[in-house]
Amino acid sequence: MKKAKDNFSAQSELYARFRPVYPDALYDFIFSLKPHFANAWDCGTGNGQVAARLAEHCHLVFATDISQKQLDNAIRKENIQYLCARAEETNLPDSIIDLVTVAQAIHWFDFDAFYREVYRITRAGAVVAVWCYNLPRISAEIDAVLDDFYKNTLHTYWDTERKYIDLNYITIPFPFEEIEDKPELSITDSWSIEHLLGYLNSWSAVQHYIDKNGFSPVDEVAAKFREVWPDTPMLKVQFPVALRIGTT
Repeated sequence: MKKAKDNFSAQSELYARFRPVYPDALYDFIFSLKPHFANAWDCGTGNGQVAARLAEHCHLVFATDISQKQLDNAIRKENIQYLCARAEETNLPDSIIDLVTVAQAIHWFDFDAFYREVYRITRAGAVVAVWCYNLPRISAEIDAVLDDFYKNTLHTYWDTERKYIDLNYITIPFPFEEIEDKPELSITDSWSIEHLLGYLNSWSAVQHYIDKNGFSPVDEVAAKFREVWPDTPMLKVQFPVALRIGTT
């Protein structure tokens, strides 16, 4: 089995504070597919933002992650059970799950082993939804600085799994009856420059850079962002969201 990677424990507090929030339209679409989901599994839950939304519609949500530090910073609700476990080995009972979600995480998994686990713990006809978001888009000038930082400064620091996000999850295996008719989705928010810098510091490639060089490359690129950031303190930020969804 592929070795598990924990790229976010070191910056778990940053992850919880600065990662973007998924749009209501995403959840509305998922919950339009079935009138009720009894038990859900949010895999690679991170800060628990998806688990918290699922908990509004599901009787019980199992939320798993390999990072205990991430789980320590996760949103608490009475009907969420957080478990420190690999995606491929949950120890959940057979055939109890109606909905599986994986947000910005499946590219880290051993696909074959994970999908075996999905089929083991889901009921027939369960919904499986996986999604990712790509680089934020703010303005032409800011995007140029961001793209240079992403592609050049951090080029050798990204894990190979990042390629799946670059291609919007088109190339990941997805062994389910896929639903093709789905809405176009994006995350929209208003950010200050400090929020953008906090978000960049939560990147796994930035943590790899810090581990190797002893300082954050965000400290150096911050001046470039400040040069092109307008006087307006808050700017609109958009992340394109790519969704794969189907049934077992």
